[in-house]
Amino acid sequence: MEMEGSLKKKIAMQTLGSKTIPNPFSFSNLTTEWFTNQSPSYGVELKTHIETTDQRRRRSCDQSVLNLGLEKLGLVDMDFGEPVNQCVIPGLPDDLALRCLAKFSHGHHGVLETVSTKWRDLIRSSDFASFKARKGWCGNWLFVLTEGSSNEWVAYDPEADIWHPLPKIPTTHADCKHVGFSCVSVCNRFLVIGGSYVPHDPVYPHQKPSITNEVMQFDPYRKKWSSVASMRTPRTHFACSVISGKVYVAGGFNLSCTRGLALAEVYDPLTDKWEELPPMLNPQMNCLGLSYKGKFYVLSDRVGLPDQKTSEVLSPADRNWCTVEDIWPFSREMQFAAQVIGDDRVYTVVDLGESLIKTRYTDKGEWHNVGIVPSVILPDHPRPLEAFGYGFAALRHELYIVGGKVLKWEESGAGRFDIVKLGLVRVCDPSAMPLTWREIKPMCGSAYGSIIGCASLEERY
Repeated sequence: MEMEGSLKKKIAMQTLGSKTIPNPFSFSNLTTEWFTNQSPSYGVELKTHIETTDQRRRRSCDQSVLNLGLEKLGLVDMDFGEPVNQCVIPGLPDDLALRCLAKFSHGHHGVLETVSTKWRDLIRSSDFASFKARKGWCGNWLFVLTEGSSNEWVAYDPEADIWHPLPKIPTTHADCKHVGFSCVSVCNRFLVIGGSYVPHDPVYPHQKPSITNEVMQFDPYRKKWSSVASMRTPRTHFACSVISGKVYVAGGFNLSCTRGLALAEVYDPLTDKWEELPPMLNPQMNCLGLSYKGKFYVLSDRVGLPDQKTSEVLSPADRNWCTVEDIWPFSREMQFAAQVIGDDRVYTVVDLGESLIKTRYTDKGEWHNVGIVPSVILPDHPRPLEAFGYGFAALRHELYIVGGKVLKWEESGAGRFDIVKLGLVRVCDPSAMPLTWREIKPMCGSAYGSIIGCASLEERY
């Protein structure tokens, strides 16, 4: 026991940068408040510090003698080379260690799981997921589905600046492309709703897509997909938005109503039930949904048609639809839903020769230019190129431009070009003028090209 006490004393006396580590083996000096107040990176620093101290100690004595001594102390299993019955973090009570690891965002989990089997098993355990769920520590996520990822979503963690793949959605349409769905986040869950499954290589020339009412839910705590209650009506290319913790859908079309649906419904995630709403005044298809100041706007993308100068608006309080003069013209000129930051700051992208970020300040005010989406610079091409088919999302106070494609024209002037699929991601803070864009890590694996789905999930602090 003398060796064990000496090692503990050495670790306890060390300092980490400018921070003095309280004696981790004296629980009276180490409080939950102290540990909670440290930055998430401090846990990694503490682990590195302990490992470094341990490596120095190992170099000072014969390894076999040390292992034999540790085995006699019951600290190491010689068959596996890992500690047995050891605390999750040496010197900390397990409940405090659980709190420490739970504070790390999801992008760090892959690295943390490599530290030890104990850490891996803990991070993958139901106890770990339940603890994070009770605290509401879901983390911040940007979910993206691209044309190149074979129905496998990827997610970005802004705290860790890391992309990682999600498990594949369990489906009976694995050989089809999923399009026309809506994706939203509600009650710390991410939902993929409805849409259609289109065969990659149809057996018959005019094979019809399969339009679904299914809803899949991703749990950020357990990192698993599950099926929740299906919509009452199958639909694709419909309007969808979240208001006051409920999901509202309207319009779209299916094989029974190919000219558009007027039907609407609302989903309550607390009861896992869909409820019919009064139908819209006019059928809408290929429409976008927007939550703005507590109301649900259904915006058609039929630009320039005389019968599409108005928007349908639902007031959830009295469940009445009304028609208002179209005040959202810019959100239709590309296949982007407008993004709302702080419930009243609305941004959208307009493609009129160059991609512009626009915003509006009042209900009846004009749209104003905020800035441009920067051109793409390829390393082997002399000119900047305009991207298309990218995703547009808001996460916390920032706007994200994700993926897309560019046309890379040959310099010979023969009119030939290559289509380059992009995995790059650009971010800006729209409140800081002029707009300053920065590139973050590109998407991972086969996630590149046109964006099929894009949405964010934010932890509420």
